[in-house]
Amino acid sequence: MGLKRRRFKQTESLETRLTQFAQDMRDQAERKPSGDERRALLKRAHNADQAIDLERQLRER
Repeated sequence: MGLKRRRFKQTESLETRLTQFAQDMRDQAERKPSGDERRALLKRAHNADQAIDLERQLRER
């Protein structure tokens, strides 16, 4: 028999979770010195912002 998939309901919307994730990445980036690690954290925050915009566009359809 196959593995059972763990299922649970999200209590917060995708937009809320992505917004929090982006803010967390920015907060972590502020504590890092300039360099590759900081740039990577800021890129992840930017990608989350783009995902929020995309999710909003899809929701409007």
